[in-house]
Amino acid sequence: MGLVQTIKFSDFKNDELFRMDSKFHILHKKVGWNIFNTNAKNLIHLKEILTPKYEIFEYEDNKEYKGIPTGRDYLNEFGDIISYQIVTKEEHPNRLKYKVNNNCILISSLKGAATPALNFDFDLSDYVFSNGFYIFEVNKNWDKKFVLYLLRTKRLKDVLDNHIYRGIGIASYKEEDLLKIQIPNIDLTTQNKAINQIEPIEQEIQKLKSQKKEHLEIINDVFSEEFKINLEEIKKLDHTKQFSLKLHCISLKNDLLRTSFKWHKLEIIQFYMYKNINCIQKLSQYILNTNNGWSPQSNDIDDGTPILGQEHILKNGKISLEASKFTKITRSNIEKFYVKQNDFFVSRGNTLDLVALAGVVKSEVDKDILYPDLYIKIDIDNSINKEYMAYVFNSFIGRIYFKHVAKGKNQTMVKVSSKELNDFYLPIPTKEIQQQIVDKIKTKIDAQKNIDRQIEQKQEQIGKIIEDCIKGKS
Repeated sequence: MGLVQTIKFSDFKNDELFRMDSKFHILHKKVGWNIFNTNAKNLIHLKEILTPKYEIFEYEDNKEYKGIPTGRDYLNEFGDIISYQIVTKEEHPNRLKYKVNNNCILISSLKGAATPALNFDFDLSDYVFSNGFYIFEVNKNWDKKFVLYLLRTKRLKDVLDNHIYRGIGIASYKEEDLLKIQIPNIDLTTQNKAINQIEPIEQEIQKLKSQKKEHLEIINDVFSEEFKINLEEIKKLDHTKQFSLKLHCISLKNDLLRTSFKWHKLEIIQFYMYKNINCIQKLSQYILNTNNGWSPQSNDIDDGTPILGQEHILKNGKISLEASKFTKITRSNIEKFYVKQNDFFVSRGNTLDLVALAGVVKSEVDKDILYPDLYIKIDIDNSINKEYMAYVFNSFIGRIYFKHVAKGKNQTMVKVSSKELNDFYLPIPTKEIQQQIVDKIKTKIDAQKNIDRQIEQKQEQIGKIIEDCIKGKS
């Protein structure tokens, strides 16, 4: 038997769009916009605390920027930037458009966003943020940190995700609905008292965060340890500006007789890396087939078939399926370009540091999703563990190789072809050892989750301090 809520016709005046939305009206009938259900008489709307601030980012020629979309691949549940999309004036999605400063608070407009409200205390001049964020500055007589944690409370997040969102699929809530939410008009002294309680907890959180390692750092550490490679020595060789080269070395692994400095520096680096490894093989021995993807005309509107982008190949060796581009265009053999579970992809084009990132589709694919022409799908021999291969590509072993062999006049967009993939020399131990390395990496990554749980508990303590303050219990 379902829960039935009677809504009077007069209740529709509570929304200027007269929405016929049970989840909204159930909330409104119960508490109105006083979502914390406080008995305080001096209630004010968030619009009296927050002022929208949208400043268009001015891209400059021949300069790279760090694009921050709204997805969890770029921002974690603690409000930290964990990755970014390299963008330029010539190459950037239209949705990456806003400049932000340290006074701004950002909050995702999307229903169910994993990341909380955001504020950053470092230089943001090279960062450009998605139009999927609402951006505000905090008004006078309100502490920015207090407001930030207010917007992170579980109660407010529950209202955004379960009561006031609109739409299906990629649903969102409207800025004006957020700004209608009411809280007591808390004086600055009370806010400061709450912040004084919060600051020691923040310090504990920062200490926990300092114990964490990025996934790519873990991957590099494991390969360095497994194959006894000194990463510091690799960095020194990579920064070498000149060296002597004997004539007979020109043809070494070099069927095109390249004479470029970076090609032969790669030979020197690889010679050092691989000198004590007895399982170095050429990738061409294991590639069964390659296929470039397809990129029809697309847009940001959630209508049609989703298409993955460069940003969906993650440094941790996985493929994110949270597409942000869609197309209604089709073709006779479109099934050839659908993503399937366990597919192995490599990025064909990107910046020098990110070209040829690799990832495996680990999730079940329950709908049609296209992979673009900047992806190469690679079918690999069964003697290869695909996760192992993705880790190698994304580790310092792959990064060193591909940044030296990638081609392109503009360093913000270089490319690799099947030739560069086939010519990649890399360590390929037995499949049993490959699995051991994969397991070791996953174990170290999983160990980070215990730290995450401790951070989450600390954040819950902060949320309680803020809610107690709102309810007059502080």
